[in-house]
This record gives sequence, C-alpha cells and structure tokens, in this order.
Amino acid sequence: MYDTDTYLRCLGLASEPVRRAGPSLDTLVLLHERHMRALPFSSTGSFAVPRRAGAVVEVVDLDLDAAFGPVVVAGGGGGCVHLNRLFLRLLRDLGFEAGLLAGTTIEGAEAYGVEIEHMLLFARAGGDTWLVDVGYAGPSFLAPLRLGETGEQVRHGCRYHLEPEGDGLVLRRRPRLGRWRTVYRVSPEPRELPEWRPFEKAANALLTAPPDPDGPGLWSRATADGQIVLKGLRLLTVRGGIEKTRTLTDEEWPAVRDRILAPAVPPSTEQERHAP
Repeated sequence: MYDTDTYLRCLGLASEPVRRAGPSLDTLVLLHERHMRALPFSSTGSFAVPRRAGAVVEVVDLDLDAAFGPVVVAGGGGGCVHLNRLFLRLLRDLGFEAGLLAGTTIEGAEAYGVEIEHMLLFARAGGDTWLVDVGYAGPSFLAPLRLGETGEQVRHGCRYHLEPEGDGLVLRRRPRLGRWRTVYRVSPEPRELPEWRPFEKAANALLTAPPDPDGPGLWSRATADGQIVLKGLRLLTVRGGIEKTRTLTDEEWPAVRDRILAPAVPPSTEQERHAP
C-alpha cells in the first residue's frame, strides 16, 4: 500500500524536514536526485513486462498501491510508467503542482509505432516549470531541467538543450567530451492518462512473453555524479560528464546487472541543498 513517509524513507529522507521545507525548488531537486539513485530503471522488473500467468502491461490502469511494494519498498524499480507515476503521486502529496507529459524516444517510435510512448512529468517550483523524469534509462539528467529555458543547462558535467520542433520540444544532451545527441521528443502540454492507451495496446501486442532475466535487457541507476547504464552487454558509465563504454563478457554481465539492481544504501538523511 502506498505511503508517503515510507516512500521518503526508501529515498533516504526523513519525512518531517521534507514536509517542513514544502514544495520548494531545493526539495524538488533533492527528491529527483535521491529517487534516481535509490530506484533503478529495470526493463525486466516484475511490473515492467507481461508474465506467462496472463498479467499484462498496465499503463493507464496501473495499480499504484500494488506497484509500490516491489518498485519502491523492495527497491526493484521499473520502467517509466511505474517510476514516474509513483513519483508524481509523491510530489502531489508533498504539495507540488505537477502532472504528466508525453515523450517519444527514437527506439520507442520504431518499436511501438505510436506518437505517445514515454511518460515523464512537469512540476512547478521556485516560480518556474521544470521537466522531471526519474523513469528514463539514460543516459539522462539527474536534476530537473527548466522548461522554457532557451540556452544550455548543465547538470553533473553534461549539457542539455531543449530545442523547439513543431509543436513540441526535442531534448538534446552532450557529455563533456562528446557530441550532441537526441534524448527524446517531449510535448510541453499536460496530458491525461487515457492518452497512453494506444501505447498500452501496442506494448501488449509486442511483448507476449517475459524476457529472460539473464538475457538482453536494459537497466540503469544514477550515482552521486553520473549514471550506469547496461543495455545487453554494452556498459555505459558517466562520471562528472565523462562517458566511457565497453562491452562486457558473458561472465562479467550478471555481476554488473546485479550490482545495478542491488538495493541502494540510502545516503545520509540530512537534507542536502542543491539548486540547478
């Protein structure tokens, strides 16, 4: 069963100071970073894919109370639907004005053939509206990005730029020694859950059996200054904006995956203050 105080404890945060701080920008940044460090993205989480018992991908009608245990309390993580939907509930419970945004990744558009696929959020704090996403495998942004910002925004050594394109925005990212790459396209207009129904239908048509937990998949977890992303045998690490990639051996792969999925040790519960 969903519980806000339990949620905060799973992020390594004490409830009283967070509630006392209110829906401030500092609190939003702190929650975003802690969430990405505590809960991994997992393409093979128990709620991320259909199972042989007949369960299906639930996007629109996802039971947040049922998902809360395995995704948050057990630290198993999940996909964008699970992580961002739960985070949205947390933000609203803490007094933030927040809602759903729709995104489209290159891979998702090719796999599902729908316009609305990725689920992310907006939140208002400090007099601005922020792009919030704790459910993208990455590499991604660890702290919220300001919507409406025309220039570059730097987060943990990487540069980000939201470029207008048609009636939406394209998020581009550049590591310290790399080149600009597209993360995904996002519509800045608030969305409602039923708009993900075509994606839900496409996902269930495509994913008819659970993937092998010891086979190709996608997992990631944020660190204090970057991110670890494992896609199949390809391992990407980001530290202070510096990216390194290598291909794992079959023997190395299980240990790396298990390390990403291992329950996180919560940082100190003292309220750190970070501002973009």
